[in-house]
Amino acid sequence: MTTALEPAWLRHARTLIGTREAAGAANSPTIMGWAKKLGMKVLGMVYNADSVPWCGLFVATCLAQDGVPAAPIAVRAKAWATWGANLAAAKLAPGAVLVFERAGGGHVGFYVGEDQACYHVLGGNQGDRVSIMRLEKSRCVARRWPLGRAVVGKPSFMKAIAGVPLSRDEA
Repeated sequence: MTTALEPAWLRHARTLIGTREAAGAANSPTIMGWAKKLGMKVLGMVYNADSVPWCGLFVATCLAQDGVPAAPIAVRAKAWATWGANLAAAKLAPGAVLVFERAGGGHVGFYVGEDQACYHVLGGNQGDRVSIMRLEKSRCVARRWPLGRAVVGKPSFMKAIAGVPLSRDEA
């Protein structure tokens, strides 16, 4: 559910729900367009295939729509763990950047809510697409907010979780 209180970067992220990787050796022109627009200076590498994890690319793309600078080496999920300002779990608000541990690396996405055990995360490269999934709170290693931007909103507790899949590996 979109609200006027959500930051512009999260409203933009919601418009991208459903964007998918291309199957096989092909590449999504949308995802590759994000990489081209941000460039090597922001991403920290030449990004040449949507088979390369793109959760950090997605977050950087959405934040750029609101003029918010990306983390150094934005394509790396764990680079976001030191970006911006730390945000306590009790102070989360929709649009906060959450960083998670996963086998073989990390994952990054936007907080949209939570239930008792999981954060509800709008992110890229979740099932090879932009989606909202539940990720266990115990896997979260950082909660961040852009420097110089006021935190608008508060934690959003979801009453229903039916239909929101639980993710265990976002790659």
